[in-house]
Amino acid sequence: MKETARWHSDRLQQEITVVRWGTFGTPVLLFPTAGGDAEEIERFHVIRVLQPLLDQGRIKVFSCDSVAGQWLASGEGSVGHRCWIQNQFHQFVRHELVPAIRNDCRTPDIEIIAAGASIGAFHALAMVCRFPDAFRAAVCMSGTYDLTRFLKGSPTADFYFASPVHFLPDMNGGDLEAVRRRFVLLASGEGRAEDIGESWRVAHLLGSKGVPNRVDPWGPEWHHDWPTWRHMLPQYLGELA
Repeated sequence: MKETARWHSDRLQQEITVVRWGTFGTPVLLFPTAGGDAEEIERFHVIRVLQPLLDQGRIKVFSCDSVAGQWLASGEGSVGHRCWIQNQFHQFVRHELVPAIRNDCRTPDIEIIAAGASIGAFHALAMVCRFPDAFRAAVCMSGTYDLTRFLKGSPTADFYFASPVHFLPDMNGGDLEAVRRRFVLLASGEGRAEDIGESWRVAHLLGSKGVPNRVDPWGPEWHHDWPTWRHMLPQYLGELA
């Protein structure tokens, strides 16, 4: 049911842990929150609430260490290095993790659903916008989408290419047409520590570029916390998988 792999990424210049739960079904890459590791979603009982979908063979879930988020949360290193890590993390996902997921699924062109909460939602959105050849949908929960406030310095080109709210306004041509064939779901509570305005701003940007999306407001009783995401994710993966 559960398998763990670990390998050294030349792109990130460190070892990465990747975990898979499930055997069959639509592959879902679930990004951790800012400082999380590959097993965070198991410790916070997300895998437990997804168990019916896993048992039915509708999904198989993958997760990896949040390398970029860990660097961002720690505030260590120069701004330039943290921006570089952000971009390299996305390159790791596309060019190392996606091939591993496709190999595990024994389908060389299978399309993946990206999902995540908080900064994990940022990464899920980035996957669909940067790599629509590999990701067909994003489930973004309680998202934090403009990360410039965490940098405490001027963003570099690496950050621009990794941040959808920065590169998407300039996207046109064939790259944009590919993203327009994808779907982004933006869900947010309106309770403690939530800012649903971030979701609406992303929705406006996506809509202005013709990218299909939907905002689901969950109301003031839903906070920026794991109980909210444990309710959201089974519903949305049941809808999309």
